[in-house]
Amino acid sequence: MAANERASHSGAARGAPFGQSSAQAMVQAVLERPRPSTFPRAAILGRKLTPAEVAILETFVVPRYLEKFGEAVLNLMSIGSTARVVHLGCRTGYPDRELFEMIDECSVVGVDASIAAIELARNKAATLRDLELDYQVATGYPTVLDASSFSHAMCLHPIGTERDRRDLFHEMQRLLYSGGQALVSLPLRGSFQEIADLIREYALKHDDDELGRAADRGVLGRPTMESLSEELEDAGFDDIDVDVRQITLTFPNGRAFTEDPITRLLVLPELSAHMGIEDLSEPLQYVNDAIGRYWSRRELELGVVVGTASARKT
Repeated sequence: MAANERASHSGAARGAPFGQSSAQAMVQAVLERPRPSTFPRAAILGRKLTPAEVAILETFVVPRYLEKFGEAVLNLMSIGSTARVVHLGCRTGYPDRELFEMIDECSVVGVDASIAAIELARNKAATLRDLELDYQVATGYPTVLDASSFSHAMCLHPIGTERDRRDLFHEMQRLLYSGGQALVSLPLRGSFQEIADLIREYALKHDDDELGRAADRGVLGRPTMESLSEELEDAGFDDIDVDVRQITLTFPNGRAFTEDPITRLLVLPELSAHMGIEDLSEPLQYVNDAIGRYWSRRELELGVVVGTASARKT
């Protein structure tokens, strides 16, 4: 894949229906396999974090990782003289303050499921008294926010399955007024491929067929450029534009990967949601050891395909 790709998707211009080829049929069959009934459905508004996790997210994860997704969203945002923005799954409030540097008259409402994250976002906003920033706790959709009251709706790195993304996109559709812009940035299919390959290797060595199938779900459950466009169109959006770019995360060894805040707070929850397996401790120990074997003389380079979509409410 090239470093940057763009695709526009509007109404009848969509390509061949998803699932037509034999390869696509195989993908669909994998995704439709039943998941363990005990696995909790992912919260697209963000899982609840402890105060310590929130501090780590703000200090280490935002500048090293989430900024890549935020920059991509800001690059696609249509800018006018005024804007009223809703940030779904806002976590600690990045990149809300950056919006005020781009837009003359702006107000932002952020919602998230984590009380600790919202408290930090509010504390940061309190130091900027001249900015209209409001943060609220919300655990599900629809939120209590008024329908058709925002010019922009955005979300960075939502964690969840296709079902969760569809809930997110329908809430964006509800909150935007006509002509409003939805913006979402998330890892596409092809992200974290190295880790999925090692989990498959573990499953093969331990004759764990279910884990092998779950690893396939983890890979195939992420959207492609085309399927992300289709999900937005199915939610009622039009004038859809998707930007795709490749980034690389580097880790000196397996322990650095498994203990990194990016891994613990975003990569593993995202992988677990798509795999349908909550406890990955044993496979991850194998991943840790395998990274030491295969990358003993060089850093692990973990590829992430960042997909960012812009869409309009008609």
